[in-house]
Amino acid sequence: MVWTQDRLKDRQRVVHWDVVRSSPEYSVERVLDMSPGGRQRVYNSFNKGRVAVPDSAFTDGNFSLVINNVITTDRGVYTCNLHHHYCQIHQSIQIQLNVTKSARKERRYWDGEKTVFVVLLGSSVVLPCVNRRPLWREGLQEDQQQVAHWDFQPPGVRPDRADRLVDLYASGERRDYGPLFARRKMYVEEDAFTLGDFSLSISDLKPVDKGLYSCHLHHHYCGLSERRIFRLIVGPPLPPAPTTAPEISENEIPEPRTDESESPRVVNVILPEHRGYFMQHLGYFLATFLLLAFIVVAVIVLTRRRKKRGEAGSAGMKYLTTAQSLRPATRHL
Repeated sequence: MVWTQDRLKDRQRVVHWDVVRSSPEYSVERVLDMSPGGRQRVYNSFNKGRVAVPDSAFTDGNFSLVINNVITTDRGVYTCNLHHHYCQIHQSIQIQLNVTKSARKERRYWDGEKTVFVVLLGSSVVLPCVNRRPLWREGLQEDQQQVAHWDFQPPGVRPDRADRLVDLYASGERRDYGPLFARRKMYVEEDAFTLGDFSLSISDLKPVDKGLYSCHLHHHYCGLSERRIFRLIVGPPLPPAPTTAPEISENEIPEPRTDESESPRVVNVILPEHRGYFMQHLGYFLATFLLLAFIVVAVIVLTRRRKKRGEAGSAGMKYLTTAQSLRPATRHL
């Protein structure tokens, strides 16, 4: 909607003041609201004639809230909200109002987040909310502040050296640069701002047309800007398609083969083993080899131990036999 053109004078601008009170339970209350060409709407009948916004708010940008005869229940955090539905812009400002019975305690200060007013009971106060941007004021030719333009950046050219192709204005003005638009090689629809379609059409593409194309949209009234960048690559032309099918004579028509049937073909595909698969098999082989080596070593060790035990036993038996044979001889002597 922002980039289309319309003749509405009322751009759906709205200002409204809200207040948040600490009691009961931080309740939120709408104080008043106003739109261009409309009267102020005060929501609490007690505040009618006591709370107001200047009637010239949408002319001079002064949306300050005036409160006369301040009472204790006016204490709270006030919020000034500005909504521009056409431009989709929302702004707000918060002000805290405290009420005192001592004139010496009246002051105004900043608490780090918002402005705080301490006012005397029964006096008048102005909670400031001023925004003098043209966006919030009347008397502007809004439909003439929308601009769209296309730029072309050939390969190897810096963005600041890009060529301007066309400028489009919502007022109907149009500026073409270079002969491309004059020859209708490139064009943008005349009703671009009505449809919101700013597409660039290019015919008879050539290799010199490749590069970066950028579409810039500027809405000076809303203070918005958008950009779209496209890279165009032009390839070689396609080969021409055959116009007529080749003629086949009756003698060249192959006879159907009914007796012979094509035998199935088997294709063997050998895929190299994955490195992980090879390492896995190598691990299994090494583990098996180590296990066998351990068993062989264990058998050898056990065999040697048994041989040593056998030799020690035979030597003991020989010693006992010799001793027994010597005992009778000793007695005989």
